[in-house]
Amino acid sequence: MRVLFIALWAGISLLKVMMAARLPLFVDEAFYWQESRHLSWAYSDLPGLTAWLIRIGDFVFGEGRLALRTPFLLIAAALPWLVVRIAAREFDMRHAWLAGIAALLLPLAGSLGLLALPDVPMALATLLCMDAGARLLRNVSDGAALLLGAGLAIGALSHYRFIAVIGVGFVVLLSTPAGRRVLADPRVWIAIAFGAAAWTPLMAWNMDNAEAGLRFQLVDRHPWAFHADGLQFIAIQGLLVTPLLFVALLSAAWHGRAADAGRRYLAWLGGLVVLGFFVLGFFADTRRVSFHWPLPGYLALLPLLPALLDRWAPWLRRLTWALAACGLVAVLGYYAAVSAPSVREQTAALKWYPSNFAGWDALAAEVQARRARMPGQVQLVAGNFKIGAELGFALGEPDIPVLPHPLNREHGRAPQLRLWGLRSDTAFDRPTLLVVGASDVEYKNLLQRYHALCQQLGPLPAPHALNIDHGAQRYVLFEFDGKPAAADAPCTTPAMAWFDAPVSGAKVERHFDVSGWAFKDGVGLSGVEVLLDGKPMAKAEYGLPSPGTASYWKISTDPQHPKVGFRARVDAGGLARGRHWLGLRLHGRDGSVEDWSEQPVDIQ
Repeated sequence: MRVLFIALWAGISLLKVMMAARLPLFVDEAFYWQESRHLSWAYSDLPGLTAWLIRIGDFVFGEGRLALRTPFLLIAAALPWLVVRIAAREFDMRHAWLAGIAALLLPLAGSLGLLALPDVPMALATLLCMDAGARLLRNVSDGAALLLGAGLAIGALSHYRFIAVIGVGFVVLLSTPAGRRVLADPRVWIAIAFGAAAWTPLMAWNMDNAEAGLRFQLVDRHPWAFHADGLQFIAIQGLLVTPLLFVALLSAAWHGRAADAGRRYLAWLGGLVVLGFFVLGFFADTRRVSFHWPLPGYLALLPLLPALLDRWAPWLRRLTWALAACGLVAVLGYYAAVSAPSVREQTAALKWYPSNFAGWDALAAEVQARRARMPGQVQLVAGNFKIGAELGFALGEPDIPVLPHPLNREHGRAPQLRLWGLRSDTAFDRPTLLVVGASDVEYKNLLQRYHALCQQLGPLPAPHALNIDHGAQRYVLFEFDGKPAAADAPCTTPAMAWFDAPVSGAKVERHFDVSGWAFKDGVGLSGVEVLLDGKPMAKAEYGLPSPGTASYWKISTDPQHPKVGFRARVDAGGLARGRHWLGLRLHGRDGSVEDWSEQPVDIQ
């Protein structure tokens, strides 16, 4: 088992290093990078440790994606060894190596370190506290108390969610005679005091900023009302952990509750943390990623897993390990897939299109080119924190001003941008390139967003639309000259459009009809072209009655309403059978030309 563990550990670690070098930066990673360029003890969304680790990675290993992820890869590589150490003390070396293999294959744990996220140091803190707690139950010693203090401090500097581990661990110790004896030792309270002191920077930040971080983490982001999505949360856990391993871990918690003190501590700690997050799933945030929340509980249960599997039939054990390995391959395969531009492009019309990984290099290149063509010292402004952070990383500019945007508030980043002085909410008085994410807003709210930009910045200049992956990622760039606009100038927005037929993914003949509507507030459109794979195929008949469009977009000011419909006959006889991408080229009466997002059609 030892040889197998070491071989798996080396192979998976090497694979993750290679993938981390290619995987585009995730949006949250980009913002943490931005925080690392404004070093502080705490931030609006997190304590300071994640940003410090990123800064260390850049300083020691050079700048770049792999450099900033390297500290997290190193921590993640140490985690299975800690699991082995804990399991060896509670069981024997055979069980220890098997527990380490489980830590490698558990998809949520085995993929840690690929992204520079706070879950990595928080996992380390969980294992350190687990190790310390189990040791203290055997014998209170200076070393165990020191380990507990270190784990508590690292957790406090990692994330608000570590409070769950602290709370459950304290309750578990308090509920048993052995645990109460541990809590009676002054060395343990010194360690607890040290861990509590590590929360001081985060609490101080909240006191200085009207509890903005606490309100976001505990109030603003959660509905705190029962919803049935919690069932979906549990089902997702079963898939991500893999079904049999999921059942085995929960069974290990159940059977371990009556074991000796150390094993019982691990069983109750892991079981209650997992159960707590399951219950929370029925009341908490469902809009942002939360599937990784129960990971600390699974880590606590891993040392108990091999003994539980010994009770199962050999064929069931083999199937459990095989499914776990397949789960890890699937998760790593997903990251490998989103690293490939061709795969991202092919999935552009799918719901699981990885928008938070996609398009940043292309956007940065376009921004560089357009800014170079503009006269004078050009200011770059981002439409939301995602664009500001990703462009900041790509261009090496951590101080890109950001417009107010609902996403800034929804992700808890608005207070931090304000503290950095990066909130831009007035008209531009010098040449400015504004980058707005059209796909960052639900389509039904996009026109309202454009009108809000007009109210904030004045009339918008002619836009340049950048479609990445057929428009799955769509950006609109505006070049402001910094001169005051006429007070009575209309709000001219980017164009809006829709295909009524064919629908996305439809099967069409070589000659097929296209219909829909398109409009452009302020000036209207002079014409519409139909594109296939980016090439003009037909000039549409534009100006057909479409009264439903104006009634839906009530605030629209296109002077041509209700005659904003179009139709065309497309001759695709010269194209090969199979998938092609249908798009539009929209010509504004102000001379602007915008390519609309594309949708797939299958030519028969």
